[in-house]
Amino acid sequence: MVNQQYQDCIQACIECIEACNVCFDSCLKEENVKMMAECIRMDRECAEICRMAVTAMQTNSHFVNQICGLCADLCEACGNECKKHDHDHCQKCAKACFKCAEECRKMAS
Repeated sequence: MVNQQYQDCIQACIECIEACNVCFDSCLKEENVKMMAECIRMDRECAEICRMAVTAMQTNSHFVNQICGLCADLCEACGNECKKHDHDHCQKCAKACFKCAEECRKMAS
């Protein structure tokens, strides 16, 4: 059973992974893909660190605080990149990233 204190953070990470994957895929379909390159890169990095954070919480890793701290930083950076773009998928991704960052910061403290 996963530690109950991790539940909100795990859920936020899962939602962030999903939003980043949708944004990543949608950005690849935009007319000016080169303009979306940084957004695409950040989506991939963010989804990966969120996966790592989920695993760390599910396994009660000794490094969960550090991993969640890094996850929060990356989610915030991804959210800041996504919010620069007017596309709906980018705005939804930014919102999920900021929520995840907030939850991960609670785990990191």
